[in-house]
Amino acid sequence: MPDVRHAAIGDWPVRDDCLQVGGLSLTRLAERVGRTPFYAYDRDRIAARIAHVRRHLPPTVQLHYAIKANPMPALVDGMARLVDGLDVASAGELQVALDAGMRASDISFAGPGKQATELRQAVAAGVLLNIESHREAELLAGIARELQLPARVAVRVNPDFELKSSGMKMGGGPKQFGVDAEEVPALLRDIARLGLAFEGFHVFSGSQNLSTDAIADAQRKSVDLALRLAATGDVVPRIINIGGGFGIPYFPGERPLDLAPIGGNLAELVAHVSRERPGAQLVVELGRYLVGEAGLYVCRVVDRKVSRGQVFLVTDGGLHHHLAASGNFGQVLRKNYPVVIGNRVVGEKRESASVVGPLCTPLDLLADRMDLAVAQPGDLVAVLQSGAYGATASPQGFLSHPRVAEALV
Repeated sequence: MPDVRHAAIGDWPVRDDCLQVGGLSLTRLAERVGRTPFYAYDRDRIAARIAHVRRHLPPTVQLHYAIKANPMPALVDGMARLVDGLDVASAGELQVALDAGMRASDISFAGPGKQATELRQAVAAGVLLNIESHREAELLAGIARELQLPARVAVRVNPDFELKSSGMKMGGGPKQFGVDAEEVPALLRDIARLGLAFEGFHVFSGSQNLSTDAIADAQRKSVDLALRLAATGDVVPRIINIGGGFGIPYFPGERPLDLAPIGGNLAELVAHVSRERPGAQLVVELGRYLVGEAGLYVCRVVDRKVSRGQVFLVTDGGLHHHLAASGNFGQVLRKNYPVVIGNRVVGEKRESASVVGPLCTPLDLLADRMDLAVAQPGDLVAVLQSGAYGATASPQGFLSHPRVAEALV
């Protein structure tokens, strides 16, 4: 029988019953970071995931990273060397992207409520702005005149369809994102009247999807919609950003996404676009899929309690650092993320235990009655699949506990 103490959990290596991150044992990494809780991101795993995507994407399809998934500056700096573009959703993320050395021409800015100051910064930087309302078009025209700089724009479209089976639907029906597809022709006329530099379309229909058929269907519909709008508005798109939606498995029974049929579908779409609109570039924008499985959240057990027969491992981390793992970031019915005792993955004995944080709320729950190695104060709890929507998607000011540390390994 193989020695499970030297095997893997998920595809994270385990040596001497201790999780390994970036070639280091989790216990040594915790000493290097200097404190718990912390997030750790494995740069080799990120690079391997990008290489995996590249192998399946047609070579002419650009790969962009959506910074909102994980805006840690050191991580974005590494990303800027591996992807074709960065997509931002605030002036703060824009600064991170520019500091990472990504060319302004390869940065796009999306978001439904851009402030006038953010629009000015974006025009001054020379990035592509995804317009999401007539108000933004009018503001940009005035800013471009005042700064005597071109305002590069694409239209973010709220499509008349949604990404089926997606964890979060970003298009279809009434939405705060983008401009309804039927209103786009009028906006295109405004863009021409205002003298803005039109460059293309951004169609984002959903996220966290594990169905290859649903993703391929949404990609086909997105391209067809963009081409139809281009013909209606008599415009020549340089960019057609069809978003992403690629999901990662979090819960038992979920299977990793098969990229082969998605890549084949994209190859057909590239050929279709080249026939209909020669020179138009297809862009796939991914966030979670590139970084989600490359990250861990690590906290330390500070107390072990038994209440009416149920074991509680009380840690120094919780929902204020990892809202998603607590089940309070979009889950309707709470499910456990994959969780292990990082320094005793298998352990001498096992038990059913719940992992909770130090906050005065029953919502502060990282693992509910999971099969775990028996743990004691001082042991390290590791929450897997934590590289996306972690630190910056969590209410770190809640109850004024210390903020979480981050490390790129």
